[in-house]
Amino acid sequence: MIKEEIELRGVPDVLKSVGGENITDVKGWEANREKLKELLSVNEYGLLAPPPKDKRFEIQENDERYFANTGIYQKILITVTMENGEFSFPIQFIRPKTEGRHKTVVFLNFRNDVPDKYYPAEEICDNCIAVAMLYYKDVTSDDGDFTNGLAGLLYKNGERGQYDAGKIMMWAWAAMRVMDFLETQDSVDLKNVAVLGHSRLGKTALVTAAYDERFAIAHSNDSGCSGAAITRQKTGEHVDDICRNFPFWFCENYKTYRNNEDAMPFDQHYLLALIAPRYVSVGSASEDLWADPVSEFLSCAAASDVFALYGKEGFVAPDRLPQVDDAFFEGSIGYYLRGGSHYLGRYDWNRFIEFWNKHEN
Repeated sequence: MIKEEIELRGVPDVLKSVGGENITDVKGWEANREKLKELLSVNEYGLLAPPPKDKRFEIQENDERYFANTGIYQKILITVTMENGEFSFPIQFIRPKTEGRHKTVVFLNFRNDVPDKYYPAEEICDNCIAVAMLYYKDVTSDDGDFTNGLAGLLYKNGERGQYDAGKIMMWAWAAMRVMDFLETQDSVDLKNVAVLGHSRLGKTALVTAAYDERFAIAHSNDSGCSGAAITRQKTGEHVDDICRNFPFWFCENYKTYRNNEDAMPFDQHYLLALIAPRYVSVGSASEDLWADPVSEFLSCAAASDVFALYGKEGFVAPDRLPQVDDAFFEGSIGYYLRGGSHYLGRYDWNRFIEFWNKHEN
């Protein structure tokens, strides 16, 4: 049933190279990987900015008695040097006081509060997990203004070309700089660093892990259109909708596919597949029809064959559409469907941690 549904939608075969050849082994996939990144860059998210020439990390605040003396809180200012100057943004880093290296999440959040309605910080710390939280608007604004923050550094007078990065790619670039910071920390288990986000920041989490192989796992929560969900014949939001409401998230060239989605030389399962052979977790909500849980589920299935090239089970699920409270965590691609609407809460964090505990390196 699942395979037939994917074929009915006309979803491109992820094991066809950009040039149209069949991919049959890891060597062929790896040879095609950079071409796929370029395909998504020039058609959807825009070109990733180069790494900074230099970077430095400054502790601005430090509290070693956080959460009743069970955790350590630090506010870190990350400063990067680029071709056109310097740019700084803060993160909030909370780690457990327990000995050893900790699994760590780069969490892209809509606010800078700790804790937050999307971030049950103390409970996560109690699970011996560290979190480096990035408030996305500290990087660049969530609108069509390309003169502020990182955007202002990249684009003269806020003007960008057809293939230049939209805001999602910029937020992903900043998440990569957070990983640069984590690489300097003895308390971080660098084999087990995740990136997690909800909605537009769920799209960003997938882009981050697809373009930066240092991340062991990505969790996308309710990311929907232009995120985890197959675009072709999805319900709810489409390319026309998202380009009308949020054109600044993407490169200008993405507008080519407004009311023209069948012409796309890709679909969103390509983004999931680029994370292979690492791990991907996708969370959906039954009432979030704008994101379309079924299309998110089908994307997991459509990306699965790439993981098989590495000798791994990709997406392991029964041959039916998902039902509320389903959780498919056996393979390298995890998926769950909860009841309720568009939200990131304790249930989502706990499901993600469950999947992560099952597959940590």
